[in-house]
Amino acid sequence: MSVVTKIEKWGDRHHPAVLDLLRIMLGIFLFLKGLSFMENMSYLRWIIEDQQLLNLSPFFLKAVMYYVTFVHMAGGILITLGLLTRLSSLLQLPIVISALFLINIFRSEPNNDLWLSIFACVLLIIFSLIGSGPLSLNNLLSLKEQDNTKG
Repeated sequence: MSVVTKIEKWGDRHHPAVLDLLRIMLGIFLFLKGLSFMENMSYLRWIIEDQQLLNLSPFFLKAVMYYVTFVHMAGGILITLGLLTRLSSLLQLPIVISALFLINIFRSEPNNDLWLSIFACVLLIIFSLIGSGPLSLNNLLSLKEQDNTKG
């Protein structure tokens, strides 16, 4: 049995229902964050350019901006629905960890979003390990698949 299968089975056995509510709220938050970045790309550009650590060419700057926006929006929807939750959470982690360190910790001015970034990062790590849970589209689809194989 592979490590991924073992983690998946462990996550399915140890999943309280409250985590489903947190997963849905996290997905909505990430989708709304991506939507706000899409509506105000100049703000996202300023956030990325403000960091002196990243000297990106204009092409890579746009690629990072679109990656952040797309992954937040698409991943937020998938996490909310509970479909491909582990993959979506893993794709979100580099963005949230970068935001946590580059924007919230290494900035000179105080930022009130530090606790929110830490909470989102912890939840993404949890959902990348335990998956979507019983109240998810993934669970519903697997139940239908089991019914089709029995009947």
